Amino acid sequence: MKKHILTIDDEVEIRDLLHEVLSVAGYRVSGASTAAEAMEIVRKDPPQLIFTDLQLEETDGFDVIEQVKAFAPNTPVILLTGVLFDPAVITGPAGEKIACYIEKTAPLDHILKAVKKYMPE
Repeated sequence: MKKHILTIDDEVEIRDLLHEVLSVAGYRVSGASTAAEAMEIVRKDPPQLIFTDLQLEETDGFDVIEQVKAFAPNTPVILLTGVLFDPAVITGPAGEKIACYIEKTAPLDHILKAVKKYMPE
């Protein structure tokens, strides 16, 4: 069975791009545009890895991470963001809840390398 990755982003273009890249790489991919949609997927079909945007329309990525981690504490979460922020943010308490962060402008091979690094065996 293919490993499952959840992508959370309110930009459909980003979700579609991640879906295409990750599907071609052999993963089963689900997408959500809101925290509520994401939690429904996490409860019904737990992913082995999650990508989430930092800025979502109704909330922010850190709120989504809190919700996901309450239900699936061992699921690695990669923060995928187009927002420039101080990387030191992820070395504090928030950093304990994410595996890493990747800028949306990063080459796609960085995303695939992160999946290979953080996807549980």
